Amino acid sequence: MTAANVGVLLVNLGTPDAPEPAAVRRYLAEFLSDRRVVEIPPLLWQPLLRGVILRTRPKKSARAYREVWTEQGSPLAAITAAQAAGLQARLGAGVRVAHAMRYGLPGLAAELARLTDLGCDRVLVAPLYPQYAAATTASAIDALGDALKAMRRQPAIRTLPPYYDDAAYIAALRDDILRQVATLPFAPEVLLLSFHGLPERSSRLGDPYADQCLATARLLREALGDSVPRIEIAFQSRFGRAKWLEPATEAVLRAEAGWGTRRLAMAAPGFAADCLETREELAIRGRAVFTSAGGEDFALLDCLNTSPPGMAMLETLARRELAGWV
Repeated sequence: MTAANVGVLLVNLGTPDAPEPAAVRRYLAEFLSDRRVVEIPPLLWQPLLRGVILRTRPKKSARAYREVWTEQGSPLAAITAAQAAGLQARLGAGVRVAHAMRYGLPGLAAELARLTDLGCDRVLVAPLYPQYAAATTASAIDALGDALKAMRRQPAIRTLPPYYDDAAYIAALRDDILRQVATLPFAPEVLLLSFHGLPERSSRLGDPYADQCLATARLLREALGDSVPRIEIAFQSRFGRAKWLEPATEAVLRAEAGWGTRRLAMAAPGFAADCLETREELAIRGRAVFTSAGGEDFALLDCLNTSPPGMAMLETLARRELAGWV
């Protein structure tokens, strides 16, 4: 192999191009039309999506995006791009690193084609989801398959498996959480781990997501030891009328305050990069829920993002999967 014949494509969920209703509507139309995300038959779902949801939700979501938008764009877009640049620096000139979004831009198919045009005949596709869910990991692999179908000259492909219990991931979470907690102006009585929610039905259909979240929480508890008094787990981002994984994050925040917890920190270990669900839903609305219920000190810890522990983890995972190619 010659230099840079190998590519790495980091894949995250996606984001609108702008914090405006039209851009959010385009993003939600693509996201919520994915059969992996919404498993209601299209004949029933699409009229509701087109006739109600896409007429009402984009304006509300755009307001939320404006709360967290940066000069570089949405937090997820900016951080994922920075992760790719950081991993490129760590892996060196022998590997080309790019990033893509499952929904929105940069698109997975376009970035895979760009890597092959640059000479990469072997590509590691790395969905940045520690815990496997059909709505996230499988959807990314579906999109990869669709992209490959359209290519006459396909590269050899490897994919990053879920890393929910990987020692490098748990160590990165431990080190980064301890670093951030040490900088807080208060000592948390509770560390709440908030994972993205899914309908309970997904578990009954065989999705391992809930079990993998619980495994991550258990391993992180063991790794943190006595450095945090108490660790709890919850699931956020409920949508629709179906029964979702419990306990719900907002319910736990209210309950903790009601039980007398006054100082609480929250982490979102299922997210590789901060996004709307962390910086608006947890940092802003979560704080409001906790303090309005009687809590006093609240902090949302950053995701691993481009922290030294997070980047070291990404390098470890990438080098392991690239073994024999690099």
